Amino acid sequence: MSRLLLPLIALLLTSAVHAAETLTVYSGRNERLVGPLYKAFTAKTGIEVKVRYGETPQLVATLMEEGAKSPADVFVAQDAGALGALAKAQLLQPLPKAQVEKVDARFRSPEALWVGLSGRARVVAYNTAKVKPEQLPTGIQGFTEPAWKGRIGWAPTNGSFQAFVTALRLMKGDAAAKKWLEGVKANAPRTYKNNAAIVEALGRGEIDVGFVNHYYLYAAKKDQGEALPVANHFLAAGDPGTLVNVSGAAVLKSSKKAEAAQQLIAFLLDTQAQQHFAQETFEYPLVPGVAAASALPALSKVGSPDLDLSKLEDLKGTLRLLQETGVL
Repeated sequence: MSRLLLPLIALLLTSAVHAAETLTVYSGRNERLVGPLYKAFTAKTGIEVKVRYGETPQLVATLMEEGAKSPADVFVAQDAGALGALAKAQLLQPLPKAQVEKVDARFRSPEALWVGLSGRARVVAYNTAKVKPEQLPTGIQGFTEPAWKGRIGWAPTNGSFQAFVTALRLMKGDAAAKKWLEGVKANAPRTYKNNAAIVEALGRGEIDVGFVNHYYLYAAKKDQGEALPVANHFLAAGDPGTLVNVSGAAVLKSSKKAEAAQQLIAFLLDTQAQQHFAQETFEYPLVPGVAAASALPALSKVGSPDLDLSKLEDLKGTLRLLQETGVL
């Protein structure tokens, strides 16, 4: 047999093995945002993807309970804290260094246990008909002032908000985080189920400001038009309210399909998927060479606090604080 044919046969055999494989993905990101990427991966590789969608905190709790018996191969999380919690519980297996090193060190696990897929900045969105930019505080602490009473919207059950509170605890301490929560609560904020609902309420003029991730504004304007009277306010560099968190992915230690699982993560870091995050979900791509949406300030200008995202894993402590303060 020709030696030239051997690599081709090996490739075909490998493809046949992959074609028979099915990956199970637990996805903390919803189907509208990432479903097309899973389908594109299957179309490219022949590897089927069976997805269980859910809220990131709930999926983490499930993975903790399932442990070594989990059927999941890959976990795609809404925030780094969830991935850090699974890493701390020793439920993740290392990724190839060449794969994770495509992303800046700020946005991946130092031990290569998870990697960021897209960046998401915290902002204060505001109704432009009711608030002028110069009236907005430069720090998140400013929203505890009485001037904001009855004007704020927040989503305490949302994973992104809880990750922000965890960052606040890490940067300022639990006592300061408790004081901030109590201060905002004293201003009688309206509670919403998620970031999208806050932006919708801002558009209706129901509230004046809301604590959200940056990209919900652009998604709303894509649906409702540029006339939507809502804008993003970025707080001062280094403020906890400018935290840039990531959505990210990891391979479960229980997976017996590590090679295919790593292929999926490599696909999500490739140009096609990174452009999807930039142009379809308006998040920041994390792989160099892929530009963010033109409406966004450069990621380097956002001024996220210098924080190891792996340390955002103490969700239990944050939930306890939210319950102690009566926020939840």
